[in-house]
Amino acid sequence: MSDAVTVIMACHNCAATLPAAVDSILAQTYENWVMVCCDDGSTDGTHDILLSYRERYPAKFTVLRNDENRRLPYSLNRCLARAETPLIARMDGDDVSRPERFERQVRFLREHPACDLVGTGVTVTDGENRLGAIIKTPEPTRETMLRENAFSHATIMTYKRVYDALGGYSLDPSAERVEDVDLWCRFLAAGFRGCNLPDELYAITESPDAARRRDFHARLNSARTRSRGYRLLGYRGLTLVRPYLLVLRALVPAGLYRRLHLARIRSGAAR
Repeated sequence: MSDAVTVIMACHNCAATLPAAVDSILAQTYENWVMVCCDDGSTDGTHDILLSYRERYPAKFTVLRNDENRRLPYSLNRCLARAETPLIARMDGDDVSRPERFERQVRFLREHPACDLVGTGVTVTDGENRLGAIIKTPEPTRETMLRENAFSHATIMTYKRVYDALGGYSLDPSAERVEDVDLWCRFLAAGFRGCNLPDELYAITESPDAARRRDFHARLNSARTRSRGYRLLGYRGLTLVRPYLLVLRALVPAGLYRRLHLARIRSGAAR
């Protein structure tokens, strides 16, 4: 059981995309996994879909449910509390994992014992066509967080001991929607080492609503979390102020921001 994987996934109103996401896990060439899913107060058919998978594959699926929408960090922490395997992998209910994803990640961790976490490249689509890719820095450091997010959150595989050491995801309201930024800063500050595969083993659909969700409140949360994380990483002075300049991006119209964002993805500049 040393290489057994628990896949943790929080779902909120994703009935339209959830079957493809779960089926991509069932299609993995690496079969030593179980999945813990938390329905985060959905009002569509998400919960019923999760129950149907549990009924068909009772040894593979555990289904939790929040009575109300408690957000991603709370739901993922619930999943983590039920995990009993040495390895933990993330998955989102509106994305797709390539069949070889887990096999490649488990092999990498076996062959690189000094690495505590491994992420992958991401294919970005509009639902039908490939728009580009997000490829992260191969071996992120503390300095990496000043330029980009160290890992693509939903692609990661890590050890349960890492999550245990970090206390899981922060429930601080100021980290909402940037819980991964908070996690990576704490991860690197604690001396853990992570790596990224360049291969596109995960696919996301760029939603037209994504730009609208990057509003002033979300930008402010990002600035607060980054500034706090940079302090934890040992930075001082103007470095702690710089994240607040990014709040100004909230003033860019959503349509224009989306066009600029897609242009960065197509050019390979998105990180």
